[in-house]
Amino acid sequence: MAQPHDPKPALTRIMHEDRGRLMAALVGALGHFDLAEEALADALESAMIHWGRAGEPDRPQGWLLRVARRKAIDRIRRQTRWRDRLPDLDMLARADEDAASDPAPDIPDDRLRLIFTCCHPALDPKSRVALTLRTIAGLSTAEIARAFLDQEPTMGQRLSRAKARIAATGIPFAVPGPEEWPDRLNSVLTVIYLVFNEGYAATAGDTQIRAALCEEAIFLARLMAELTGDDPEVAGLLSLMLTTHARRPARMASVGTMIPLDEQDRALWDKTLISEGLAMLDRALVRLTPGPCQIKAAISALHVQAASHAATDWRQMLLLYDSLYRFEPTAVVRLNRAVVVAQLGGLTAAIDELESLSEPLEHYQPFHAARADLLSRAGQIKAAQNAYSRAIELSGTKAERAFLLARAKSLTGVAKKKPGARPG
Repeated sequence: MAQPHDPKPALTRIMHEDRGRLMAALVGALGHFDLAEEALADALESAMIHWGRAGEPDRPQGWLLRVARRKAIDRIRRQTRWRDRLPDLDMLARADEDAASDPAPDIPDDRLRLIFTCCHPALDPKSRVALTLRTIAGLSTAEIARAFLDQEPTMGQRLSRAKARIAATGIPFAVPGPEEWPDRLNSVLTVIYLVFNEGYAATAGDTQIRAALCEEAIFLARLMAELTGDDPEVAGLLSLMLTTHARRPARMASVGTMIPLDEQDRALWDKTLISEGLAMLDRALVRLTPGPCQIKAAISALHVQAASHAATDWRQMLLLYDSLYRFEPTAVVRLNRAVVVAQLGGLTAAIDELESLSEPLEHYQPFHAARADLLSRAGQIKAAQNAYSRAIELSGTKAERAFLLARAKSLTGVAKKKPGARPG
């Protein structure tokens, strides 16, 4: 008798790496976000049973795609809520019957089409980003809510309304012509950047770094760069992600704890990614049309070009944050700028700036971590302990909580150290 097989690790890996492609293929075939999500969930349940008996198939992603399409057909037949899809039923059933004897198919890469569908001007900007994060990156409603500093029920309602609007208005599943790009490009870039951020510093789960999400975002940015002919902001975003992802090998210790930017072994940074990222930034800057992505890329470039944390050009970085604030006058930009002010010796001014941000950033974990760090270095130990407690409470990953707990326990020894930033 064949030994039982646990399919969960393989399915977890596939959903981390290929969920975006699976969802894009299913939305393209079914024309409905919720039906695609439900069909994929049904396929995963089937995989747990069938793969547990027979092991992982040769083309697991293709197997999931085929089974999800069949599950969608079953749902259309059984559930009254999908009666509006009945006209598509015969077409889907014939396509499934025709493919029944063929090997499991390769997954078509329709992710860029799905992103542009989600970023249609008929949706408000926030909904565009949230829906793409849900569909392409597979973030939960809670994770997306945290990224936007929103409550989970509010974000759930926003996602439902966005899906309903796409269905009601017949938004096409297609990459638009260049004449339509100005209305959607900023949203697309925001989506790609937030996907990268969720991979670079996960908001929840056991894994602090989800490299597959980072690589997914970089891949999408490369596609965008190819389509736009190196638009300066697209090139800037790609540069930012490359130079940031280059630091990944030095960000986690072998025991799974986080290593802050000022303590990282820079010899471990990926020199190839850094070189490519700096070259992309040069290609963007020669266009002489500055934008927020290029400025963020320039800030990241200062980090990776410095021989050490202390040797970073903090004065130039402060000027860059001033420029960024003119494009993005947000509390988060002010927070990051304040950390740089502290690096330049303005610890009191930096703390005062953070105090003024306490209300808009009350639910933003990096704010409390940065505040705790600066307060501890100013000798305000009790206030720092309270800030660390709040940061730990808001942390969604084990590695981040462990890092902050260790910092909180060593408060008495950090007051004399120079001001620093959140782990990089």
